[in-house]
Amino acid sequence: EVQLVESGGGLVQAGGSLRLSCAASGFTSDDYIIGWFRQAPWKEREGVSCINHGVRSTMYADSVKGRFTISIGNAKNTAYLQMNSLKPEDTAVYYCAARLSRTFYEIRCDTGMDYWGKGTLVTVSS
Repeated sequence: EVQLVESGGGLVQAGGSLRLSCAASGFTSDDYIIGWFRQAPWKEREGVSCINHGVRSTMYADSVKGRFTISIGNAKNTAYLQMNSLKPEDTAVYYCAARLSRTFYEIRCDTGMDYWGKGTLVTVSS
């Protein structure tokens, strides 16, 4: 069974940095997409950044390009989201999510993912 567990959320001042971690288990190969989504109060859940675990192709939301970086750890079972230059509008519950890739090079970052973590709260103060 696939399980995703997020950690690293917290309170940070605007302009600061935070690193989120997602520990993944249950995958039997590198053929999956994993990424980060966020949902603020009264707003729809949106894709932040995703990565193809096998070939390492990535996608970023326009709102976070140049500030956030997604990566896979050396152990290959953990996905990270390094968040720099944080803004108050980044405040949200951040979810790790994943799905098996349909093709070797597939990369997508929509909310139709198959597996979801329980979320970790990120609060950015003004």
